[in-house]
Order: sequence, then C-alpha cells, then structure tokens
Amino acid sequence: MATPLSPSSPSTLKKIAVVGLGTMGTGITEVLVRAGREVTGIDISEAQAAKCVAALEASTARAVERGRLTEQERADALARVRTTTELSAAADADLVIEVAPESYEIKHQIFRELDGIVRPETILATGTNALSVTRLAADSARPERVLGLHFFNPAPAMKLVEVVSSVLTAPQAVAQVTDLALELGKEPVAVGDRPGFVADGLLFGYLNQAAAMYEAKYASREDIDAAMRLGCGLPMGPLALLDLIGIDTARTVLDAMYAESRDRLHAPAPILKQLSEAGLTGRKAGRGFYTYEAPGSGTVVRDALTPLEGGGLTPGRPVRSVGVAGSGTMASGIVEVFAKAGYDVVLAARSEEKAQAAKARIGKSLARSVDKGRMTAEAAAQTLDRITPAGSYDAFADVDLAVEAVAEDLEVKRQLFATLDKVCKPGAVLATTTSSLPVVACARATSRPQDVIGMHFFNPAPAMKLVEVVRTVLTADDVHATVREVCTKIRKHAVDCGDRAGFIVNALLFPYLNNAIKMVQEHYASLDDIDAAMKLGGGYPMGPFELLDVVGLDVSLAIEKVLHREFRDPGLAPAPLLEHLVAAGCLGRKTGRGFREYARR
Repeated sequence: MATPLSPSSPSTLKKIAVVGLGTMGTGITEVLVRAGREVTGIDISEAQAAKCVAALEASTARAVERGRLTEQERADALARVRTTTELSAAADADLVIEVAPESYEIKHQIFRELDGIVRPETILATGTNALSVTRLAADSARPERVLGLHFFNPAPAMKLVEVVSSVLTAPQAVAQVTDLALELGKEPVAVGDRPGFVADGLLFGYLNQAAAMYEAKYASREDIDAAMRLGCGLPMGPLALLDLIGIDTARTVLDAMYAESRDRLHAPAPILKQLSEAGLTGRKAGRGFYTYEAPGSGTVVRDALTPLEGGGLTPGRPVRSVGVAGSGTMASGIVEVFAKAGYDVVLAARSEEKAQAAKARIGKSLARSVDKGRMTAEAAAQTLDRITPAGSYDAFADVDLAVEAVAEDLEVKRQLFATLDKVCKPGAVLATTTSSLPVVACARATSRPQDVIGMHFFNPAPAMKLVEVVRTVLTADDVHATVREVCTKIRKHAVDCGDRAGFIVNALLFPYLNNAIKMVQEHYASLDDIDAAMKLGGGYPMGPFELLDVVGLDVSLAIEKVLHREFRDPGLAPAPLLEHLVAAGCLGRKTGRGFREYARR
C-alpha cells in the first residue's frame, strides 16, 4: 500500500551510476548532476553516450539563458558527469539506477553483472514501469538492496517519482532512496510491486481503450484526442500521448499488466501490435497514430487520414432561433451560450416560475462576466434580452433548433421528445444533451427520427469548449451539418461520434475512475497518493477521487452501470466500494462526504 513520504535525514547516496542513456536516462542524469550528485552514465553505445552529453550541454545552456542556472553552476554540473560503455565503472557507486530497454532479459543480465561489480551496500534501482521488481530482486545476489525507482518523462520537469518495494526490499534502502528523491525536489510515492504501479497502471488502461476506440472506427484520432483534452482538461490526447511514449513501449506495459490482471481492458488493442510490428512506433519513428515531420519530431504533418478543412459536409439548415428545454444548471448554461452567440432563445421549463428563476440565474452569471471584464454591461443586457422564459413547450412552435436538457431519465426524455414532435415545426432539428442514454431511443419517440441528434455539452457549458455531436443510424446528413455549423457559431469544438454508451469522453474517463477505486479497494494505494500520482505523473488537472467527488458518486455509478450493461465487459463492472458509498448516501461534495469529507457550507 502506498504511504505518505517525508525526509528522514540527508541522503547518503552521493555517487550514482545511471545505466542506459536514452531519453529517460539522460533526463535522470540531468536531475542528479544539477542537484550536486556525481554521476557515471553508462551505455553500451558510445554514440548514445555522446548524445547524452550533447543533450545535457544543450539543456543546461537553455537553463542559463532562462536564468535558472549561472554559467558557473552549469560548468560545475557538467563536470560532475562522466560517460562510459563499461558497466565496471559503477564499482564505487552508492546507487545504480537502471533504465535500459523494457526487456526482462536485458535487465536481468545488467543486474547479474552488477552483483559482481558493486559494493555490498550499494542500492540497485530499476526504472521499469512494467516488469516485476520482485523477480529482478529474487534473481539478485542481494535482493534486499533491489527496488524500483520510476521517474516520469521528461524527468527534469515531472515531479512524481514512484518508489517501488518488493516483499524482499529492506526498509532502509527505501528510506535512503526516498530521501534522495526529496532532495532532488521530487515528490516520491511509495508503492508495491505490480505492473504499471499507480500512475501507469491507471494511464495505460485508458490509453489502450482509446486505441481500441480508434481501431473500431468509432471516432477519428483528431476527435478522440480533442475530446479528452477539451472535455477533461488533459495536456495531450491519448493517441498523441501513445505516439510520445512509444507504441511499442505501451504494448510492453499492457502485456505485463494483462499477464497479471487478466482484465480485458489491459489486453493490448490489436492496432498496437500492428503498428509496433510495422515499425510505426510513434514520434521516435516519425509515424504512429499520426505522421511527424521527421523521426523524433513533435510536429504533426498532414497524411491520408487528416480531415479536409471544411470537411465537405452537406449544407445545414438555417438556424435563427433556439429552444432549450429545462431549468437546471446545464440548461441555463446552454441558454447562456446560445444567447451570447446572438441567437434568440426560448427557455422553457415545467412552470413559468422555474423558467424565470433560470433566466435570473443566467443574469447573475452574465453580471459575474461583466465584473471580471469578460464582457461589457451593454453586451450582457443585450444577451439577457434575447432570452424568453416560458412555462410551456408550446413556445417552441417557431424555433429552428430545440435542445433538451432535462433529467437524465430515458422515460422523461422520451415523453419530452414526443411533445417536441407535436409542437415544433417541420424541419426543426431536435437535439438531446444526454451523456449516457441512447439518442436513438429519443428519436424513436418522434415521427421524424431523421431530425434527432445528440449535442452533449459539458458542465459548465459557458466555460467548456467541447460538444460531442452524436449521430444515430437514422440522423439525416443535413441535420448533422446543421449542428456542426451551430457549434462553430457558438464557438464550441465539435467532435463526431456514434450513438453508443459514454460517447467518447465518458467511455474513456469512467473506466479509468473505476480502476482508481479498485486500487483503493484492494489497499494498493491511498486516495491521496493516487490523486497526487495522476496530477504529477499524468498531468491531470484533478486526481480521480477529487473528480469523482465533484461529479457525484451517484452520477458516476449510473454511468458505470450504463457502460457495463452496453459493453458487457467484466472489467467495466462498477467497483463495489463505489456502490457501497452510494448506498450509504455518501455522494461527494454535494452531500458533504464522498471519498473524502467536506466542510458543510
């Protein structure tokens, strides 16, 4: 189980050998020398060792230019590193950090040779994120001195370090390495030995699901990546991240995870094997899911799969006025978005009072925008004037687009669509904001299923840029084109997806959240360590448990159940701990207690 870590004493690990001078080994070397450690860099390739030195010279020169190092500090740091092709140079090291390729045979050979080279008290650390630390330790002459030290790429920038102990590791070795990590300015998290540990254990399952989604032609690579960046605030989309990590590396990690878990979510998507075996391993090869300017470049260039500008869509229907059904937070946010974009909007609720209250809430939101300097008082007043509250859906008689944003209950939505079918004029587009229910079921409640489409906004709608545009098998081409055009006018990024549970974002997000809950349930790691690992190691804006408590555990459970019911994958079954908390009324921030407790307002 993961435990909070704090420094105990100044680290005694002064001389360090780094074995393997690829990108990660070079990054770790830079971190060490800038922190005052003597480093011996070892690689079987002289060319790779020279490349490491050149990279260190370039990165420290950039640090001087940016005022982060003085010229003297740079010179001192570079003087503290020497490179060699001989493993025997690790003889006087206090710590050896191995970051060779993810092959058990290669790592085992290195550790076996090191046994005959290093001092008895030297700590041997593997940088693996997929292979068994316990197995490497058991094969060593001194298993109590073997542990895992998993840095994240790029090592100089990423704060997280996972300190991995096996059942054989001496606590003193863990303490020494932990103290070193803290002195390097890192945030160490202590974890047990299982493939992927915390961060990659959660991250790679999500990446695998994204690859499978793309392989199934459910959505384009650009739309999958945009959906996760804009819908979840991630720094990179999953397919771009796979290209950065290396598709071959991802496949190795997933193979190791699947061998242990037998969870189908970890079984590598066939496309990962196909790309790897074709040598299309991502940025390093110049081509993976995307095509790059050159091997090693991060600049994406057009290829046969790049969508054409404008997309050659069928012309859409004209939309001048919009109706929004509902009076809750989502409905109010959507009304605000349309009104700000210049549309006349009818806000219809079950009563005139609810509609008026929703309009008043929008007025307060616009006033906050004025106070923050985001819009003028005049523009706010004009926006509010475009909104007409109504206590009956009969007010939708003349709208060109009707957007439903009522309770996430299929029967409620079906009844509403039957009503819209009666009151809306022929040719009006009917859209549902559902996040988890079948759009086609709403469409079948009408006599015009070809006019029905999903427009899944994200909360809060005024701030979130993403809209998932969900076509059913019955949706007309010009209806799809209409909604795409409207998304452009309201300044939202539209992504296309088919009518299946979770669409893009929830289908990728909630299995990841469910797996995080399973880690806690299995006592592998604590809430705090998992949240820290995903923020520091994965660049997530919120940890999974922070997010679950914000979304609501009841909402999360409902989405998990829908995904499990649709895909029938045992790995998608909601974690029992989530079900227990919901049954106990612990629903997150809204009830004052979820995975954590919150102060009552």
